[in-house]
Amino acid sequence: SDLLSFTEWRTQRGCSILAEFIKNKYIKQETAKYKKIFANLPKDRLKIATGLIERAAFMAASLKELEAAINEKGYTDEYQNGENQRGTKKAPEVEIYNTMVKNYTAAIKALVDMAPEDSGLDPEAAAILNHIAKRK
Repeated sequence: SDLLSFTEWRTQRGCSILAEFIKNKYIKQETAKYKKIFANLPKDRLKIATGLIERAAFMAASLKELEAAINEKGYTDEYQNGENQRGTKKAPEVEIYNTMVKNYTAAIKALVDMAPEDSGLDPEAAAILNHIAKRK
């Protein structure tokens, strides 16, 4: 792929223009993928689905970014409150990731639910999306 890996992207985040370009390119790829999968939705449902598709694509890109941050920094952060109180806590990226993955799953489930049984949705794609939608 012509995209930098998300780990490389995180390394180069000092260059915000490059980071935005890479993330936007990934979002466009995800949007195109979902639009292809749901291309056979009835027109009235497709209009509604378009917003969900765009949100799901954004969340997919953001989840990749968060995964790279978690892989780089770990699942926990150390903290210090005052001189004697120290410990570890869940990293903020982990909390954001957990919330976003639930929202992403809900968006995919909503998209799958919009597709009628006879929508012509690719059976393999439908099986994958149903699996994602059922994970919690």
